[in-house]
Amino acid sequence: METLPDITPFRRRLDELDAQMRAPSFYNNARAAAEVTREHQRVGALVADHTALEKTHRDIAEMRALLRDSGGGDPELRELAEAELPALEKRATELHESVLRQMIPPEPTDSRNTVVEIRAGTGGEEAALFAATLARMYQRYCDTRRWTVEPMGSSVSERGGFREVSFLVRGQDVYKQLKFESGVHRVQRIPSTEANGRIHTSTVTVAVLPEAEEVDVQIDPQDLEITVQRASGPGGQGVNTTDSAVRIIHKPTGLMVFCADGRSQIKNKASAMSVLRARLLQKKQDDEAAKYAAQRKGQIGTGDRSERIRTYNFPQNRLTDHRIGLTLHSLPQVVEGEIEPVIEALQKADLERKLAELTGRPFDMKRAAAGDDDED
Repeated sequence: METLPDITPFRRRLDELDAQMRAPSFYNNARAAAEVTREHQRVGALVADHTALEKTHRDIAEMRALLRDSGGGDPELRELAEAELPALEKRATELHESVLRQMIPPEPTDSRNTVVEIRAGTGGEEAALFAATLARMYQRYCDTRRWTVEPMGSSVSERGGFREVSFLVRGQDVYKQLKFESGVHRVQRIPSTEANGRIHTSTVTVAVLPEAEEVDVQIDPQDLEITVQRASGPGGQGVNTTDSAVRIIHKPTGLMVFCADGRSQIKNKASAMSVLRARLLQKKQDDEAAKYAAQRKGQIGTGDRSERIRTYNFPQNRLTDHRIGLTLHSLPQVVEGEIEPVIEALQKADLERKLAELTGRPFDMKRAAAGDDDED
């Protein structure tokens, strides 16, 4: 069994948290107190499991010594030791893995609400139609999780697809579940307008951004160029009669956000600011991550939009996630929102990578991208 990282820093941190919680002013800031309490529970559980693991190791050593020394001694004691040793060894293995997993620091954004932006890429109208398919897939998945989806903006294509669409997802651990969806999604299928039955290849980009809080990103109002205009939409009523659409440009970065889904200018401005903060937070995180690009070699879910992460091959009823070599032959179910198997596989691979980094053990993505070569 591999050696665990030093527990001392975690014990020291638990002592620090204990001291903070004993301070008379601890509950003056309810939000900070809640964060400290959650961390105390997490670190406390880690230290408790490590203590239990140490005791289990001592018990195993005693049992092995008893087996060694019993020889021709008491057969009942030997039988007892032989019966208890496998259970102790199993518990030691389980505790060892539990401690390792708890030593991985939680992602601070995992519990955040999330902005999802979907844009048609190469492929013209077929790409726009697939963007609509993906939007519907995520909507159905969110419904199964009992998350709330709030539309933030869209641009509809001639045949009812989306040139682009964005929405905010509210719920528990939204970003944790959706963060690996960022990247280029490729579709291979026969368009309904294709007379000769040829397979077309199109792409759609998906960006998954944790909703930023004002403390995450400081925005100087003087850095913003805000304009309002008349929203365009079907029906010629309500949405078309007021200057409710809002466009915000962040001058230092050139980022532009446009929101016109609501009839209220105030609501559209708030939605646009939410998207802008999320994009700025993502840019900030990407800039930090770029400093450690060499360490992230082989990492899944980098969020790089130029990265082809997944192929949906409709003629062969096949979904392939190229980052982990996962292949599923259940494409109709997937596009109906049953994406949990894909998400769980990506989370498992990411956990294994983090464990490898924590322990220094080799990380080998054993599953090759099955079927990748014949799709290019």
